[in-house]
Amino acid sequence: MNTCPVLSPGPAEVLTSSPLGQLRRLVVTASETEVVITGQVSSYYLKQLAQETIRPTLGQRTLRNHVEVCAEEN
Repeated sequence: MNTCPVLSPGPAEVLTSSPLGQLRRLVVTASETEVVITGQVSSYYLKQLAQETIRPTLGQRTLRNHVEVCAEEN
């Protein structure tokens, strides 16, 4: 039986495959020690959702959420 390791997606891939357009537009920068999310979303919910979506991919790295919430004006 051939057992190949299953590679989990990286932090950037997790957001770029999101069904939510605002999350797909965020920028993810990853190094060996930290992952930084930057960009803008329209609610604190989406900011938190981006953070929690990436969290399982962190391993021992620190997460820095620099996403700005800019509510859309009507």
